[in-house]
Amino acid sequence: MKLKFQILRIIFFSVILTAGNMLIKAQSRPDTQAVQGLYKEIYHMDSVLFDAFNSHDMEKLKTLFTDDLEFYHDLGGLTGYQKNMETFKTNFEKNNGLRRALVKGSLEVYPIKDYGAIETGAHTFCHIENGKSDCGTFKFVHIWQKKNGEWKISRVVSYGH
Repeated sequence: MKLKFQILRIIFFSVILTAGNMLIKAQSRPDTQAVQGLYKEIYHMDSVLFDAFNSHDMEKLKTLFTDDLEFYHDLGGLTGYQKNMETFKTNFEKNNGLRRALVKGSLEVYPIKDYGAIETGAHTFCHIENGKSDCGTFKFVHIWQKKNGEWKISRVVSYGH
């Protein structure tokens, strides 16, 4: 009889622990629909950003970054908003066919509570150099801030150059 009671007690506590563990995991998992919605929003904003970049639309690019932008580049170091706008302008003036394409399947998006989102992925930049197409694929992290209903990038990490 004592053995049956001990077995039942072990089973009972195992069930309680398993149920509790499942409840904790379920509560910590973000709402799937919300995450999918955020992914679509950031995927769209990535397209807006690089449609402006590929068409060399400086006025649109200026609106997609926060004034306190921090851009971390593994080779170029840390730069801010003004320096990046100058670099975009200089590169566009070269008129060398500079374009960016997102690597298909590389985009990941994660929410940042009460701030916005983290976007990670890989992208390929191509331009014409010495009459030939020169392309490179690099990794990036964009920190998007949603303020007053508008998405803007506040931090960029670009690496793997």
